[in-house]
Amino acid sequence: MDMYQDFAYVYDELMDNTPYEEWADFLAEIIEKYGVSKPERDAEGLLDSERNLVLDLGCGTGTLTELLYQKGYDMIGVDNSESMLGIAMEKRDESGDEILYLHQDMRELELYSTIGTVICVCDSLNYLLEEEELLKTFSLVNNYLYPGGIFIFDFNTDYKYREVIGDTTIAENRDDCSFIWENFYDPEEEINEYNVTVFVKEEEDLFRRFTETHLQRGYRLEQMKRLVEQAGMTVIEVLDADTHREVTAQSERIYVVAREQGKDL
Repeated sequence: MDMYQDFAYVYDELMDNTPYEEWADFLAEIIEKYGVSKPERDAEGLLDSERNLVLDLGCGTGTLTELLYQKGYDMIGVDNSESMLGIAMEKRDESGDEILYLHQDMRELELYSTIGTVICVCDSLNYLLEEEELLKTFSLVNNYLYPGGIFIFDFNTDYKYREVIGDTTIAENRDDCSFIWENFYDPEEEINEYNVTVFVKEEEDLFRRFTETHLQRGYRLEQMKRLVEQAGMTVIEVLDADTHREVTAQSERIYVVAREQGKDL
């Protein structure tokens, strides 16, 4: 099911404080430090072209995908929401960037070649509610990674849902778009349900109202490490996503960098 339907059309406006440029800079640093992908679009040979490909898994409206393309990487964007991808392709048409967008569920990822780097950020993996779904996704990522390629992903922790945002309500009033964001956390299932009610101005003094419900599961770092290793990759670094320092018991979002191992050129 496409959970981002009407919400997709106000997503960028409501996420306008998201530090995408900082995220793009950080991801580029990680790729340069650990990865095989290079920002060289004129690479010679098939192997070089595959090595330099970067996949944005759960790319949403393509903001981060565009920023990484502008840094020189050949980009592929994959998302399960047709509405979000439609906006991403509108951005591509406007910018002229040569980005390939694919409408796919990450649990059924299917690509035409190996790729040097996979990124999956902005809590996309938290939408996978079972460990089996994560393992299937991680295994597919490993399958498509170029030899020695890296997988960079983030996830919201169980601590964040349990102690920080669970059972809270967030509201914001703007001139053209307002929202109410209600969280309900189930500690037994470790599932956070949030209902988003949005009011979008369509005419003078006339607003359209819509509501969407999303489910996300909080995970622990030890779970993610175990699943990454079961999928055939090796964890090479973990960082608190907010501080870029060591992970603590109070880390709300965590970056994991994993490497493909075992393939031969």
